[in-house]
Amino acid sequence: MFFDILTLFPEMFVGPFSESILKRAREKDLIDIKTINIRDFAEDKHHTTDEPPYGGGAGMVMKAEPIFKAWQDTQNKRGVKSKTILMSPQGKELTQDLVKDLSNEEGLTIICGRYEGVDERVRDTIVDQEISIGDYVLTGGELPAMVLVDSISRLLSDVLGDEDSSKKDSFYNGLLEHPHYTRPREFNGLKVPDVLVSGNHQLIERWRKKESLKRTLLRRKDLLEDKKLSDQEKELLKEIKLELKGEVDE
Repeated sequence: MFFDILTLFPEMFVGPFSESILKRAREKDLIDIKTINIRDFAEDKHHTTDEPPYGGGAGMVMKAEPIFKAWQDTQNKRGVKSKTILMSPQGKELTQDLVKDLSNEEGLTIICGRYEGVDERVRDTIVDQEISIGDYVLTGGELPAMVLVDSISRLLSDVLGDEDSSKKDSFYNGLLEHPHYTRPREFNGLKVPDVLVSGNHQLIERWRKKESLKRTLLRRKDLLEDKKLSDQEKELLKEIKLELKGEVDE
């Protein structure tokens, strides 16, 4: 899968995309990430990419022409019209379901907004979807773009190495992930649950499902409202609620 990122600050992406899993995925040609400097497509001698807004007001607005020319250049070089995403606090919230959908694309073009945002005509002419990573405002769309690329890449075949790894992540199946433990067996007086060292994989799987449900109930109860539970999960949830009620009654 490819990612073409249109930005005023391409240097910001060097570190995050040159380390760990994403680095290995790029080296294996599992993903192709290109950063395109929007300033290179501004035709005046100062490479101007922003102007004060019509009608007055604080801040600056990113000009439409350099963004459009950078976008058109990437589309021509790829030879395909990829879905174009604008990272914006006004966009649809990024969720695991949305990440799954986007991971099926051949590639994405991602526009990183700055200042007061982009000229509205960019939205009107080339943007297919706006995405937000949360209800807060950052200095630009670069960090959200990194989040988007990372979250999508880990779902792609062979990127994580273990095909089942991402399927056990929080949110992948609508629940938070169960707790994890590793050596030593005891640390600071706290022991690893006996079931995890029992060797009984059926009991281990049941424990993990139950802990996943319990953690979701206690931390993100809202996720359970939309989750279609299996018969086993319903029974486990009933068991959890009885146990929690007992703790309260005590």
